[in-house]
Amino acid sequence: MSTLPADALPLVRCFPLAYEADPSRRFDLIRHAQGAILLDAGQPKAYRGRFDLMSAWPIETLEPKPQERGSAFFQRLRQALERLGPTAVAEQDQPLPFAGGLMGMLSYDFGQRLEHLPQQAMDDIGLPDARLGLYGWALISDHQQQRSYLMFHPAFSRGEQACIQALFVQDEPTAACGSFKLSTAFTPELSPETYQQAIARIQDYIQAGDCYQVNFTQRFRATYQGDPWLAYQALRQACPTPFAAYMAWEDTAIASLSPERFLKVSQGQVEARPIKGTRPRRAAIEHDQAEIQQLKDSLKDRAENLMIVDLLRNDLGRSCQIGSIRVPELFAIESYPNVHHLVSSVTGALAEGKDALDLLAGSFPGGSITGAPKIRAMQIIDELEPCRRQLYCGSLLYVDVRGEMDSSIAIRSLIFKQGQVHCWGGGGIVMDSEAEAEYQESLTKVRVLMQTLEQL
Repeated sequence: MSTLPADALPLVRCFPLAYEADPSRRFDLIRHAQGAILLDAGQPKAYRGRFDLMSAWPIETLEPKPQERGSAFFQRLRQALERLGPTAVAEQDQPLPFAGGLMGMLSYDFGQRLEHLPQQAMDDIGLPDARLGLYGWALISDHQQQRSYLMFHPAFSRGEQACIQALFVQDEPTAACGSFKLSTAFTPELSPETYQQAIARIQDYIQAGDCYQVNFTQRFRATYQGDPWLAYQALRQACPTPFAAYMAWEDTAIASLSPERFLKVSQGQVEARPIKGTRPRRAAIEHDQAEIQQLKDSLKDRAENLMIVDLLRNDLGRSCQIGSIRVPELFAIESYPNVHHLVSSVTGALAEGKDALDLLAGSFPGGSITGAPKIRAMQIIDELEPCRRQLYCGSLLYVDVRGEMDSSIAIRSLIFKQGQVHCWGGGGIVMDSEAEAEYQESLTKVRVLMQTLEQL
């Protein structure tokens, strides 16, 4: 971040567009472009999500080098932001979530670059550990104020700005061509017996005092033909969530329908919103309300949630001012088309000399999808899950030149690559977990994704 006063900095330029709640039509105009990315609030059906961001044609794309540690990669990200240069936002353009900077993804396996961890799990998909573009423009929709606009960083030339404006002012409706269809139904890659053996092994570790909780997941796989973007559009209709995202490159597309914020930084204030505790939705209102009440009353789910809140308080404490950590919301209920979740909020204020990337380095991957204590839980995950998680439980995020950041935990996520589509489901395992119930929960969390694609 610049040390210059805001009134000495060049201003971003904002060009208004007609408001559209659903970003699909406009993203369809750029989705084949190099570096195209959509961070999607799930409107008009979802709630809580405020902003959509989309962009393409990054100035540069950054991936970790072989053997590069996470700290070195994050320093390269800082240098990229410095090359783009500082900027300020005019008063009439407030609030502006993104003023030019980085957008992209961190895989769960990027955590091995931040901590010294075993690497037994098989890398059979080959996703990069991270992929972020440096963007000088973005199309932003503010669903609270119902306004859409193009944002241009001052380093973005007037000629480039005019080309982007011309692309998006066309009024003709566009529709994605092509098709998407699964060739085979989704199948789990672990048998129920293998799953139960893993749960028993985790509980042995808990009994021995190695850990308190481990988030164990299983992977599902299908084969497909066609365009993953069409699959994503069907998924966002069936399962609208406030932290959805889509990006594609070469032979790979990733789609996330995540309900979970990981970390947000706004004007130095930090928020995390961990999810821990899940119940299925029911068709009958009285049965659905009974599931909510069971979730509220579950001592097991509340204990799991509290464990992760404590873990996050510790993680945030590495980068936040002493005494600033708060828990303003504990055990709140959030409901989605297929599940109810138990959600809490942890907040803090960045310490002097710390930035959003320091916060990310000290907290990644999120505790809600690892367990406690985090490092030991990740070691056990690597031992018991046969394949790397790749994007799943990583993060889709932006970090701008002002130091603003928002990020998801990439649960409810899919990878499309070379005719195969993968998704994952799981949950936190504690001493009194029942293997059959945990197995069913892993199915419940991703059933809407799998069934939606199977019915196309």
